[in-house]
Amino acid sequence: MKKLMMIAAAAVIAAGTLAGCGGKDAESGSADNSQVVATDGSTSMEKVIGFLSEAYMEEHGDIKVTYNPTGSSSGIQAAAEGRCDIGLASRDLKEEERLDLQETVVAIDGIGIIVNPDNPVTDLTLEQIGQIYTGEIKNWKEVGGSDAPVVLIGREAASGTRDGFEEVTDTKDKCQYSQELTSTGDVVQTVSGNPNAIGYASVASVNETVKLISVEGTAPTTETIQNGEYKVQRNFVLVTKKDASLSKAAQDFFDFATSPEADSIITEAGAVPIKR
Repeated sequence: MKKLMMIAAAAVIAAGTLAGCGGKDAESGSADNSQVVATDGSTSMEKVIGFLSEAYMEEHGDIKVTYNPTGSSSGIQAAAEGRCDIGLASRDLKEEERLDLQETVVAIDGIGIIVNPDNPVTDLTLEQIGQIYTGEIKNWKEVGGSDAPVVLIGREAASGTRDGFEEVTDTKDKCQYSQELTSTGDVVQTVSGNPNAIGYASVASVNETVKLISVEGTAPTTETIQNGEYKVQRNFVLVTKKDASLSKAAQDFFDFATSPEADSIITEAGAVPIKR
């Protein structure tokens, strides 16, 4: 596991210098004759793309898969403009984006509702979550918690996690955020440090510093996410251009990431494979 995460981190570092390197440029090879497959987008997909990249590169030593964590909307734009081989989005494409782009669901992600470990609340309904984020519910005592104001933590406007959360909870453009943060890790860290905070984050990115609560009695597990019982979930999507072919290396990595062979890797990364 440590090795996998170290390789994923190395991919992120490599992306800083290789971001924007598309398959066509990479076909000629870098200084060490390696081919580069550039991915760009969702920060929530860091573990999934990192684990998939590591497994693929172990079998293909002449190919490097890089990852540039810019956020879903930026990744979609990068794919549209040909600045990367594969865009990464933690939301489905919008109707206007589908005109030129193709989406392929690579995994399913549960969006965890997180609170501070000291918060006594363990379950909320979807309606209550919406009411909390729109400011209708302002105090934790209204949902069985302590007599304390609710502090609303969320993601920035371009975040796919935010899009997914607001779509499911029917709170689009209605949320009264106390803080809008630029990464999943920032959300987790902020909630862990504030006993009155509530936030949302990819289940795969949640750690022991915060508490996942159930939604309408259902905890986010592999089974409940895959069968749709857990209601706060979204797709992890690979984004490619409709009118352009991927390089041989990029196509090969794409085929691997969407194959049954990748299911166990996706599970290890904390996400849920699609139903075959």
